[in-house]
Amino acid sequence: MVINRRTLGRTGLQVSEIGYGAWGLGGNQWRGHLEQDALAALRRALELGLNFIDTALAYNDGHSEQLIAQTLRETGANSYVATKVPPRNRLWPAQPGIGLDDVFPYDYIVECTETSLKNLAVETIDLQQFHVWNPEWVGRDEWRRAIQDLKQAGKVRFWGISINDHQPDSALSAIRTGLIDTVQVIYNIFDQSPGQNLYPLCRELNVGVLARCPLDEGALTGAITPASEFDPQEFRAWYFRGDRKQQVVEKVDALRATLEAAGVSAPLAATALRFCITPPQVSTVIPGMRKVRNVEQNMAVSQQGPLPTGVTELLRNHAWNKNFYS
Repeated sequence: MVINRRTLGRTGLQVSEIGYGAWGLGGNQWRGHLEQDALAALRRALELGLNFIDTALAYNDGHSEQLIAQTLRETGANSYVATKVPPRNRLWPAQPGIGLDDVFPYDYIVECTETSLKNLAVETIDLQQFHVWNPEWVGRDEWRRAIQDLKQAGKVRFWGISINDHQPDSALSAIRTGLIDTVQVIYNIFDQSPGQNLYPLCRELNVGVLARCPLDEGALTGAITPASEFDPQEFRAWYFRGDRKQQVVEKVDALRATLEAAGVSAPLAATALRFCITPPQVSTVIPGMRKVRNVEQNMAVSQQGPLPTGVTELLRNHAWNKNFYS
């Protein structure tokens, strides 16, 4: 299997265009799988050539980071690992009017970075990210000093922002400071908003893009139906609450009809991933993969390449202005 690689913006890192989103690996908010199965999926992804893993200190209090360190040690695989500093007030997304002192004070950024270094068993983090962002903070000195000091100390190579859900423009001013090397943003067939302002700026300033939620938490696999049930403690039980599963079915049915009329017979999930790797600004797409079969299916998308222009244009009509994260 050939896994294509792309340059992660000005970092120069050559990363697999299909990466590994490790939120589910940590357990806690994602249920319905065995940890050993998720670890087997990660090992299989590394075997197939995946070399970019995205995790966070907040994913089950560092458990995801620890499992990644264990897997890389046991397999001897080489992979870039990105992690994140959680907001100190534990509010996702960042709320307007809440100051930087409550979310990312200098000492807290350093402390979290030290904890992640220990969890990952490394001396340097490849990519550290702020796990939320508020443009009101852009003029503050603390986050800028933290970036510069941790880079100078050799503890972080590159810095990024994991942008608030469905708020791609909130990071534009931070990108323009020149201190941000990458952005992570929700991008999929339903949420195409990064393409309006964020992607053009990233191309202009050579900022790497990590596209997250490419399958919209499973909605774009076509597997969600009104009968779908989730563990009450799982994130998706909240995400697909109320009549949202029926809304998904209606949107997916319309999407399938468009693809069928266009002669696209591939599985919906594969088409959804190809949509995400179509913009050249996207460096890597990071689906969550907790089963080996999902890894093999998703990694195969890299061989298929971007979608034809005509299909991409048809899918523009399926943008869905909704926010299930709120």
